[in-house]
Amino acid sequence: MPRAFVIVIDSVGIGGAPDADQFFNGDLPDTGANTIGHIARDAGLNVLTLDALGLGAAVKLACGEAAIGLGVDPSGAWGAATEISRGKDTPSGHWELAGVPVPWDWHTFPDADPAFPDDVTDLICKLAGTKGILGNRHASGTTVIEEEGEAHVTSGWPICYTSADSVLQIAAHEEVFGLDRLMTLCKDLAPTLHEMKVGRVIARPFVGDVGNFTRTANRKDFAIAPPSPTICDYVHDAGRMVYAVGKIGDIFSMRGIDDLRKGRDVALMGHINDLVDAAADGSFVFANLVEFDSEYGHRRDPAGYAKHLEWFDAELAKVLPKLRPDDLLIVTADHGNDPTWAGTDHTRERVPVLVHGLGAKSLGQIAFVDVAASVAAHLDVPYAGQGKSFL
Repeated sequence: MPRAFVIVIDSVGIGGAPDADQFFNGDLPDTGANTIGHIARDAGLNVLTLDALGLGAAVKLACGEAAIGLGVDPSGAWGAATEISRGKDTPSGHWELAGVPVPWDWHTFPDADPAFPDDVTDLICKLAGTKGILGNRHASGTTVIEEEGEAHVTSGWPICYTSADSVLQIAAHEEVFGLDRLMTLCKDLAPTLHEMKVGRVIARPFVGDVGNFTRTANRKDFAIAPPSPTICDYVHDAGRMVYAVGKIGDIFSMRGIDDLRKGRDVALMGHINDLVDAAADGSFVFANLVEFDSEYGHRRDPAGYAKHLEWFDAELAKVLPKLRPDDLLIVTADHGNDPTWAGTDHTRERVPVLVHGLGAKSLGQIAFVDVAASVAAHLDVPYAGQGKSFL
C-alpha cells in the first residue's frame, strides 16, 4: 500500500509571488524577494539532489529568472506553488498546503512601543503572577533575549514580543522562571489570543547566564485550530497512520495526528529516516524543518542558510534510495524568508513543489492546496478539501 511523505523546509521561497507588492518588511514591499535565488547569488549554493528534483527549474518557473548554479535537467516532478491566504506566516502556509486556506485576516500587533494593548498585558501579568512584562515590542527572538535577559533574571518578569506575523511570543529562563510555568502561562493565554485571531502564542524557553543565553529545543507553539478538516484529518479518518515530525503537531493542534516526533533539524531528519524504514503501509508523514527560517532567514544570514540547505540536500540524498517504489515524497515550503531582504520578517514568495515518485515532468504553476489533494489521491483516501491533484 503506498505511503506519502511531505517535507516542509520552512521559509524556502523561490520568488515570483503575484501579490508580493501587498506585503512589506518595514516600508519595503516584498516585490523581488527570492530566498533561493538570492542565496545562490550571494553565498553560492551546491544542492545537487534538490536541483535534480527540479529546484532550479522551479525557481525559473516562479520568477522568470534562473538561480545561479542551479538548473540541471530534472529527474523529478517540479512546480511552483502560489498561496492565496492573506498571510506569509507558518500557520497560513501549512494549513493551505494541507488543503485549508485561511478564511480570515490574522490579527497582528503594531510596530510600536508598547506593542500590546493594556488588556493583553494585564492578562499576561495576572497569569504569570508578575507586576509587569519585559519587551512589549517587535523584536528578533535572539536579540530580545540578549537585551532583556538580565532584567528577566533579576525581576522574574516574562519577555514578551511579536513581529509582523500574527504571534505573541514569550521567552523565559527554564530555571529562573521555570519551564512548566512558561508552558502553563502560554497555554492559559492562548484561548484569549485565538479569539482575537492571533495565530499563535509561542513559548520560547532559554538557558544560560547573562551574556551567554541560548534558546533550547523546548519551544512550543499554541496555535489556533484549523477551521475545517485538513489532509491530516482525512488520512486519519480513513484509518491510516499520520506521523507529525517537528512543529506540525503544534501547527495543527494535534488534530488528526497519531504519532509525534520532535527535536531540532538534525534529529528531525533522523526521524524522517526512521519513518522511511518503519512507517505503516498507507500512512502519511508530515514534517517541518524549521531552522532554515529561525536560525538563518530571520537573522539575515545567507551563508548560514546556504550551508543548512546543503546539509539538508546531503541528508535527502540518503533518504531517496530507501523509499519504496510506490512511495510519494514531496519537498516544499510554507513561505519565503529572503536573508538578503530588508528587515527580519518573512517574505511573500511562491514555493517549490519537488516530487520524487512521479518521474520527470513539469507540474507548472500550481496552488498550495494541490499538495493536499495530491496526497489524498496517492493514498486513495476520501477527500473533500480544496485543491486539484497533480498526479
